[in-house]
Amino acid sequence: MATVVKKLPQFTLGVEEEYMIIDPQTRDLRSHMSKIVEGGKIVLHEQVKAEMHQAVVEVGTNICQNVSDARREVSFLRRKIHELAAAQGLAVGASSTHPFAKWQDQEITDDPRYHSIVNELKDIARSNLIFGLHVHVGIESREIALQLMNQACYFLPHLYALTANSPFWEGRNTGFKAFRAKVFAKFPRTGLPEYFDSVQSYDNYLETLVKTNCIDNPKKIWWDLRMHPFFSTIEFRICDMCLTVDETICIVALIQAVVAKLYKLLMSNTSFNIYRIALIRENKFRAARNGVDGLLIDFGKKIEVPTKELIMELLEFIDDVVDELGSRADIEYVHQILERGTGADQQLDVFEKTGSLEAVVDFITGKFTEGI
Repeated sequence: MATVVKKLPQFTLGVEEEYMIIDPQTRDLRSHMSKIVEGGKIVLHEQVKAEMHQAVVEVGTNICQNVSDARREVSFLRRKIHELAAAQGLAVGASSTHPFAKWQDQEITDDPRYHSIVNELKDIARSNLIFGLHVHVGIESREIALQLMNQACYFLPHLYALTANSPFWEGRNTGFKAFRAKVFAKFPRTGLPEYFDSVQSYDNYLETLVKTNCIDNPKKIWWDLRMHPFFSTIEFRICDMCLTVDETICIVALIQAVVAKLYKLLMSNTSFNIYRIALIRENKFRAARNGVDGLLIDFGKKIEVPTKELIMELLEFIDDVVDELGSRADIEYVHQILERGTGADQQLDVFEKTGSLEAVVDFITGKFTEGI
């Protein structure tokens, strides 16, 4: 009797990127988002929208069937936003913090949602001048999605290290490769997610927050990884913005493969170890500080290991699913990131050579359309 080989589900994808709008003369952020968004609505419809600060434009792909679809969509969106900005005499960049912009100088978007957040969180909201990459992976079953979310937390610091791209804040070298999370940590309900043993306990948590007026809707759970409240996805929110399309798609492919591998184990009645969030938090801090150049903790062995070694172990872990997903070539780009350095490493290298944060901004904007 022939053995029946079960195919993996499709694990559809959605990618959201947040871009910075820049004045080419001053290299500072420019609160000019509305004209770009208004122009973008004509060709991009709901794929482009305003963010809280007017110097931020958010774009989102349609539902992508695979990583190749995601590459086409992200490339298209970057190209269109670049064209719309250029028509206004502006530039666009992808970094999770601007090298020297001051949040006090930025205008808030005139929208009831953002007015509500600012009214509640005051300067915590006003100072949240950061840019992120969010990746959705489609999972129909909420029960399975919760189990995968619990298990995938272990890999969040690995992904964060690979995307580290926010070394500067308000004109200072922060000493961190990824400072964005430190800015966002001032918000409530951010950081690594809680562990939940059932969907019912998760829903009870959300219900309690809504009933007690902590939140008015579940989208105000801003964890690094969450079950999306309205879509059948788990959403990875920990990543810094990537300089280029190649980097973004590499991370998208990695995330999809991690979910697929954990699903495959689950369907084989084998689950990945679930580690305490307090331990994973230690690795997240290390990833933020040193990117791919530091040491992370191998919790199984209880030793420090070079981050690059753990990333290579991650590649081995997912190796048996990437061909079925059709993403091997995109995942192999990890080796280029490890060899060349992350966006933060490249920004710091430009600053070391030039001593100019304006030169760093030029480098960021120059990378925006690379490879599209």
